[in-house]
Amino acid sequence: QVQFVESGGGLVQPGGSLRLSCAASGTIFTIYSMGWYRQAPGKQRELVAAITSIGRTNYGDSVKGRFTISRDNAKNMVYLQMNSLAPEDTAVYYCNANIARYEGPTDYWGQGTQVTVSS
Repeated sequence: QVQFVESGGGLVQPGGSLRLSCAASGTIFTIYSMGWYRQAPGKQRELVAAITSIGRTNYGDSVKGRFTISRDNAKNMVYLQMNSLAPEDTAVYYCNANIARYEGPTDYWGQGTQVTVSS
């Protein structure tokens, strides 16, 4: 099994910044990619950013230029630096890890951390 510890969410004013952290632990041999997804009320879960084990990144269109994802492979951790936050960034942010398993690559999810952008 895989466990996640997510931190860094909270309430911030528009234009502010937050940094999310996620640590994965458990029976892990190889993590192919780690990332962050978010889900706002009444909307589908969407990709925020993802990063592969060799540092290749992918961002959702709405966060390009404002958010930066990074990863510490040795610690099985992923970070999301969020700048210039706007009310539309309000959502529950979920950590994701795609992990090697005997049956094939498998997605695991954290419990989510709330980010609220409001004045």
